[in-house]
Amino acid sequence: MGSRAMIKWSKQITSSQVEQLIRAEKDIQKAILIFDSATAEYTNGFRHDQKTFGVMISRLVSVNQFRSAEDVLDRMKEEKCKTTEDIFLSICRAYGRVHRPLDAIRVFHKMKEFQCEPTPKSYITVFSILVDENQLKVALRFYRHMREVGIPPTVASLNVLVKALCKNSGTMDSALRIFREMPNHGCTPDSYTYGTLINGLCRLGKIGEAQELFLEMETTGCSPTVVTYTSLIHGLCRSKNLNEAMRLFEEMKRKGIDPNVFTYSSLMDGLCKGGRSSQAMELLEMMVGKRHAPNMITYSTLIHGLCKEGKLQEALEILDRMKLQGLKPDAGLYGKIINGFCDICRFQEAANFLDEMVLGGISPNRLTWSLHVRIHNMVVQGLCTGSDLNRAFQLYLSMRTRGISIDAKTFDSLVKCFCKKGDLHKVARIVDEMVIDGCVPDEGTWSAVVGGFWGRRKVQEAAELVQAELMGDFVEPGIGI
Repeated sequence: MGSRAMIKWSKQITSSQVEQLIRAEKDIQKAILIFDSATAEYTNGFRHDQKTFGVMISRLVSVNQFRSAEDVLDRMKEEKCKTTEDIFLSICRAYGRVHRPLDAIRVFHKMKEFQCEPTPKSYITVFSILVDENQLKVALRFYRHMREVGIPPTVASLNVLVKALCKNSGTMDSALRIFREMPNHGCTPDSYTYGTLINGLCRLGKIGEAQELFLEMETTGCSPTVVTYTSLIHGLCRSKNLNEAMRLFEEMKRKGIDPNVFTYSSLMDGLCKGGRSSQAMELLEMMVGKRHAPNMITYSTLIHGLCKEGKLQEALEILDRMKLQGLKPDAGLYGKIINGFCDICRFQEAANFLDEMVLGGISPNRLTWSLHVRIHNMVVQGLCTGSDLNRAFQLYLSMRTRGISIDAKTFDSLVKCFCKKGDLHKVARIVDEMVIDGCVPDEGTWSAVVGGFWGRRKVQEAAELVQAELMGDFVEPGIGI
């Protein structure tokens, strides 16, 4: 590095100066520069210490520069600077955050090499990362290791264990057993324990058991959090028990517990699926009144529900509100609206939304491919029945250029319409393209083509020509080169 980039330090450079500068520097490259230029002062007797090393490591992991962070950690060992548990945990947590749980374990095991004895806090932190990342086998092995090295069970560690066991239907009973045994270990279950169990039971559809625990929780003086209420409301909605879900919603508001976006979304989803979308609309107003910004899921839920009940006008209003909030509708939402218009035979509007979707840059991906194919074909067929042939043909062409597969039924609709109109150039072209696509015209399509040509009195030869040419495409003798 050129000396220009270096910082001029005073002779009395202190580690707290260096630490404050690194902390205050927004740009990570410049922060590294400060750290390195302080290292250059080693000749003048300065040494990095726990504080400067620690802050550099936490800055590096905050921008996912793990290799560099671990290099700094190794330097601490070389320079015989004592490491702290918190420095290790900051690296472990960062690995957890980017879904690399096995690296978190690796760094945890490094503590021993650094003569840094992990306390229960370290064990619980790593155990918790493994559970959050669904590494359940490894997590349970790690828990057994924890107990073997004599880490006593605490409410915190048992809560993580219960959470791990609640993730699979096969281990739900073990979760409940441990919960019942907690008091024997001098650990009283808290709101978090109850919440985890209630959430697990609801996910497995055991709503009755979840409700019993919820009532028991109140008698033990554990206050349910917004998360617990939401789990139960979500579970009740999924099992179509809407009235009980609404009762809980009112109860939590009465107790001064603010519903969050998930609470509203779960209820709206339940109401929409239960054919009560107008009630869901009321919830949207309440939610906005409480300054909760609806998210994609909230809007999708409502639009799906409204379209299902044929309330297209309301669905379009919601779509507009969503756009005003700066959220972009996705293929699924456009699909619902386009479907809705096709259901009531308003194919022009369906085509308008199809255009808007294409202009908005929403193109098919692996997941939405079949949806795109379905709605495009549906709209072209609809436009043919609605005798808007030009638009049907434009859309057909745009499908071809964008590589969206065309159904036999779509080819058939187009051929029949253009035959009726007597536009035989287009008929020939479409049948040609149909054959190129490997889609064999069926009897109905053929008779329409032939009928169209007969009708024009170019009679037999033209029809036979087309048929011969097309048949030739299928029965060409297999001559190799």
